Amino acid sequence: MHRSPFVNPAGGREAQLKHTGLRPGWTTGACATAATTAAYTALLTGDFPDPVTITLPKGGRPAFALAAEELSAGAAMAGVVKDAGDDPDVTHGALVRSTVRVLPAGSGVVFRAGPGVGTVTLPGLPLEVGEPAINPVPRRMMREHVAEVAAAHGGSGDVEITVSIDHGEEIARSTWNPRIGILGGLSVLGTTGIVVPYSCSAWIDSIRRGVDVARAAGLTHVAGCTGSTSEKTVTTLYDLPEIALLDMGDFAGAVLKYVRQHPVGRLTICGGFAKLSKLAAGHLDLHSARSQVDKPFLADLARSGGATEALAEEIATANTGLAALRLCEAAGVPLGDLVAARARDEALAVLRGAPVAVDVVCIDRAGAVVGRSAVAGP
Repeated sequence: MHRSPFVNPAGGREAQLKHTGLRPGWTTGACATAATTAAYTALLTGDFPDPVTITLPKGGRPAFALAAEELSAGAAMAGVVKDAGDDPDVTHGALVRSTVRVLPAGSGVVFRAGPGVGTVTLPGLPLEVGEPAINPVPRRMMREHVAEVAAAHGGSGDVEITVSIDHGEEIARSTWNPRIGILGGLSVLGTTGIVVPYSCSAWIDSIRRGVDVARAAGLTHVAGCTGSTSEKTVTTLYDLPEIALLDMGDFAGAVLKYVRQHPVGRLTICGGFAKLSKLAAGHLDLHSARSQVDKPFLADLARSGGATEALAEEIATANTGLAALRLCEAAGVPLGDLVAARARDEALAVLRGAPVAVDVVCIDRAGAVVGRSAVAGP
């Protein structure tokens, strides 16, 4: 697959990754902008620029090779294969197409969702219901590039842009889109045009959009869950609708910080005991590469719950957090409840007095509840 060269003498975010050995990539919004620029240029001149160069919001100048092109009377289509660099992006390798058609003078730029691009069906997103799921920054990028091409080649700039993504509807099933009401395909995303490997910005953005949709639907109770098992548990406990479930993964801090700014009446955090013991110890990123289960911390918690010194020493040297939990269960020490209560308190500290009540549910690998806090908050 072609790997688009990046032309930016000043460096920037991609330069910051050199020490990691990870290669940055391009957002779907950047790919759609490149395809649109090439298609509109061909519509006005008869020739597709290949590679086609665009300007990113922060000034970078990447060049993209075309993977598809088609010119007919009144319309042109160009396609770019998305290269997400070394980020584990589900859209890596997808073919992003843009079909540009000339509209009557004064029509402006109109966006359409082609095959594989979703349509907004629920309020709360930065787009109106019924609009194609092409986010505001990619729309702005495409408008700006259409205006540049029009100025350079004598066009009016009045065009219809239909963005499509090959196999996008299938790929979208493994994203948050169906849950937050984007149906029929993927979203065209990106704020900088650059995908930073392992920044997980798309995941965090999905968490934020999930909160927005829940609030717009009038929900007063949402749940941040670490995975599908915790989602099933919290649904059983509270009978929450699907749009109330936030797939927070390891990003507890992302949920808490966004809910602090966009409050919901109640937030339940549900996840595996070991992960939530990290939150209890003050970690907001629960990924195993960035935080570890602190067994001496668990030993101190167990002491506060009545554990003997001998049991506390066993906990401090246990192989896993779950092993520590089982030791306490056998001794009648409520370590699961203690972890849940401490995690709730840490969550409230991050919320900084926002009008959000919080409770925490700890589960084992089978989804059984092994610890639970009371609800607390302002």
